[in-house]
Amino acid sequence: MMVLGLMSGTSHDGVDAALVSFGRGRPRLVLHHYTPYPSGLRRRIGGASSSPALALARLDYDLGEFYSRAALDCLLSAGISPAGLSAIASHGQTVAHIPAGRKRTGATLQLGAPAVMAARTGIRVVSDFRAADIAAGGQGAPLVPYADRLLFGHLAPCAVHNIGGISNVTVVPGGKGEMIAFDTGPGNSLIDTAMKKFFGRPCDRGGAVARSGRPDEGMLRELMAMPFFRKRPPKSTGWETFGPALLERVLKGRRLRPEDVISTLTHLTARSISEAYRRFVIPACDIRLVVMAGGGTGNRFLMELLRQELAPLDVRLSDEFGVPSAAREAMSFAILARETLRGKPSNVPSATGASRDAVLGSITCP
Repeated sequence: MMVLGLMSGTSHDGVDAALVSFGRGRPRLVLHHYTPYPSGLRRRIGGASSSPALALARLDYDLGEFYSRAALDCLLSAGISPAGLSAIASHGQTVAHIPAGRKRTGATLQLGAPAVMAARTGIRVVSDFRAADIAAGGQGAPLVPYADRLLFGHLAPCAVHNIGGISNVTVVPGGKGEMIAFDTGPGNSLIDTAMKKFFGRPCDRGGAVARSGRPDEGMLRELMAMPFFRKRPPKSTGWETFGPALLERVLKGRRLRPEDVISTLTHLTARSISEAYRRFVIPACDIRLVVMAGGGTGNRFLMELLRQELAPLDVRLSDEFGVPSAAREAMSFAILARETLRGKPSNVPSATGASRDAVLGSITCP
């Protein structure tokens, strides 16, 4: 059985495709293929949270067309016919994520027109993974813990950490221990927003700009005082909390060099991650190993800070264990889609806060 996972995260820079083969043993990555968003499409995604309904409808269908081409390009690169694929797992592009509150269910919205994808590729599409968990009272995030146990269970006890736009961690315990997983706060979201604002560039490649600056401790203290960091899991967040609006608020009245802003935000990501481990991860599980994945692992300065902050834990990249950093989430949604096709629940209520197990995703046939 083979499933193609498509993942476009909160950094909205492009879509990762992971062709995953299922047989005996752990799922196996056949091919990872990345397709960047054109600049115009990236701008439309960035403004989607404040777009009118007509613009969102157009974006939904345009993303469906884009994802279809990305999926077919991946299959072409792998030399595999669409007929040889069981399904495409499409996470879609998140444009809104509202965590559940005490008196209300959460809400989430991912765009990517699965009907368009099924029609263009001739392959059934599994999508809308978060809705069933939210309907069961969960956060709808993080959803990758089920896959993390399959991919990294042999390393347990360990933490599996993803740094995308938002940063999240899965604690994989040994034996039959209960898993926990939650968003720790910003990953690249604030850094990327500030890089676009001050330098007109999408990200701080390698962390060179952050390394050249100095963190502003006053701004860092103000950001670390946000209630989200003290809130106990399960919890999730998004660009609504750690995005452009927050950046503008904390910059107001401050006169900082752009390099110092980037350095401050990079330290924020590292410090908020280490604080999450101190408060919630280490007390829950005696881990020694942290497996890092996601686009943020390419920021060498950030990774240096994290190794300092998380010492004496052993921080290593998922690449060392056969799961390329950039492919981990796309692989995870391929795994979730496989369970959807089998009618098996794949949320982890201890991670999302859902009241029950749930079969995730909707299936759209061509």
